[in-house]
Amino acid sequence: MPVTINDYAGLQPAWCPGCGNFGILSALKMALVDLGIPPHKLLVVSGIGQAGKLPHYMKCNTFNSLHGCPLPVAIGAKIANRELVVIAVGGDGDGYGEGGNHWIHSMRRNHDITYMVHNNQVYALTRGQASPTSGAGFFSKTTPEGAPAPINPLALAVASNASFVARGFAGEVEHLAGLIKLAISHKGFSFLDILQPCVTFNHVNTYEWFKKRVYKLDADKSYDPSNKLAAFEKAQEWDERIPLGIIYRKQRPTYEDSMIALAGLPLVKQSIEPARVEKMMADFL
Repeated sequence: MPVTINDYAGLQPAWCPGCGNFGILSALKMALVDLGIPPHKLLVVSGIGQAGKLPHYMKCNTFNSLHGCPLPVAIGAKIANRELVVIAVGGDGDGYGEGGNHWIHSMRRNHDITYMVHNNQVYALTRGQASPTSGAGFFSKTTPEGAPAPINPLALAVASNASFVARGFAGEVEHLAGLIKLAISHKGFSFLDILQPCVTFNHVNTYEWFKKRVYKLDADKSYDPSNKLAAFEKAQEWDERIPLGIIYRKQRPTYEDSMIALAGLPLVKQSIEPARVEKMMADFL
């Protein structure tokens, strides 16, 4: 039977009315339905934060990890069972702050998973502290004199040689759904930074603020996302014009391709033979 949106119906979201997370949730469900991926074939791993609640509002395999730690869990699951579609989700604080080290090395190793970061430029769950992507001068309880300069996640991803780097916007649901489909279909580490307005704690980067600035790279036929230097330059655009779409894409071997043990059946389907490791274990006694 074909997959439908109802197959992914979960709990009623508890996000603030107007939160950008609603658009991301809708776009993800749309992408999964269009790709024909049934819930039992999907694993969504989340961190802590408002973004981390996303898999609670879906019907699928779910693992709610520690703050900043969805990637190690997602990677382990994909290595154990490559037949699963594995998506990690988190916020900008979760992913670029606490989990920044995991993110960098996941890109370097090119694990075959998708990573969606809900970038609202604030710590929303803990009531509005500045995050790694808060704009310079952003006033909050933790930055009473204004936040320092933010990191540039797209530029960092390109520099780290991530094999798929893209940016979406929660206010452009259909376009975002298309990007999620491309990210899931890509073999390798797919990184998707999603601009997600926080209507409660971030009154600077609002829907209106973004709509005046975002533009779609799809319409620029001259742009080549395989050109790393051009991608790095495109990643610098922000204040006046903000590009949406695939910033950088280049196929390269995945980490899983290099593992001899994964050449045959997925690990979860391989037989366990304790006798093969008895000698090794005896060396530790």
